[in-house]
This record gives sequence, structure tokens and C-alpha cells, in this order.
Amino acid sequence: MSYLLQILNGLNLTLTVFFWSLLISFPLGMLVAILRLSKIKIVSKITAVYIWILRGTPLLLQILFVFFGLPEIGIFFSRTNAIVIAFVLNYAAYFGEIFRAGIQSIEKGQKEAAEILGFSPMQINRRIVLPQVMKRTLPSIGNEVITLVKDTALVYAVGQSDILKIAKGIVNRDGTLVPFLIAGCIYLALTYVITKVFDHIEQKISYDE
Repeated sequence: MSYLLQILNGLNLTLTVFFWSLLISFPLGMLVAILRLSKIKIVSKITAVYIWILRGTPLLLQILFVFFGLPEIGIFFSRTNAIVIAFVLNYAAYFGEIFRAGIQSIEKGQKEAAEILGFSPMQINRRIVLPQVMKRTLPSIGNEVITLVKDTALVYAVGQSDILKIAKGIVNRDGTLVPFLIAGCIYLALTYVITKVFDHIEQKISYDE
């Protein structure tokens, strides 16, 4: 029980990074998708490069760059803010590609029919495109959210004490692997809750139809 209580001290940081990263990167990912599909070539190209860089380099490297690299040019962030910024930029790129695929999967005929019926572009996106995009991309979004929970363990790179780092410290101190087992159970519990939430959302969407 003492090990559990010690490890749970890192849960607040884990949830903080998870919550803020998801809250900001999710809508930002939609913006990234829209910019990637822009008919303005320069905008689309710049967005494509952003996605390529963020998806093509390790998240750990991005965290280190934001916290240690940006101060070299006079840009400073606290440890937690640096972590969240790196996570947001990284996951916005992934969500952006997920949303882009979802938007492109919508048949053009639906949009054309809505235009004939007098729907405005805003109404078409809000009532026709967005609901279908969310439904079609929900499984992929769920997978990314679960990955985000596990990726929070990377906060150790800038000296932050999350669940896993505290567990590792106890293992080094007491020479027992029990803390790792406890940390694993906590991550499993978190991913279980997320899975159930997305299952509920999927069922509600199917029911509403």
C-alpha cells in the first residue's frame, strides 16, 4: 500500500499533461487538417512539412528541443509547459492526418446535394461533414488518446516525476519490481476508462442513427 501511495503522487502530473495535451491538440488537429486540404498551395505545403517533421521525429526529441533548445534563442518555458507544448504540437499533427482522411472520405455528392438545398458552407460542415468525420475517425482517435496516456511517461526527460519515474526510483532504492507492476496497473486502469468512454460514444452515435 505504501508503494501505491507513493506512486500515485505522480498521477496528478500524468493527468495534467494528458488533459491539457488532449484539450488543445484535438481542435488544433482539425485546424491542421483544414490547412492541409487548403486550395492555397503554400498553406497546404507548409502544413504538410509541419506534419512530416512532427510525425517523423521522436516525441522525446521534441520535448527536449522545446525545453532545452528554444532557450538558446531566448524562448523559455517551465518544465510542465514545455512538455504540454511538445505534446500538443506532436498530437495535433497526428490528429490532423486522422481528420484529413475522414474529411476526404466524405462523398462530394453529399456536399453538392446540400448546396442545391441551400445549405451554407458553415451548415454543410457542421451538419453533414463534421458528424460523419467524427464517426468515421472515432476508432483512430481512441487509439491516439490511449497512446497519449502512455506517452506521458516521457516527462522524465526534463526531470518531472510522473507515475513511471517515481516507480523507477522506488525500484532502484528497494530492489523490488513491485512498483513497476503497480505503475503498469495504473496505466491499464487509465486506458480501460478511456476505452469504455469511447465505446460508450460509439454506441451512442450508432443509437442516434
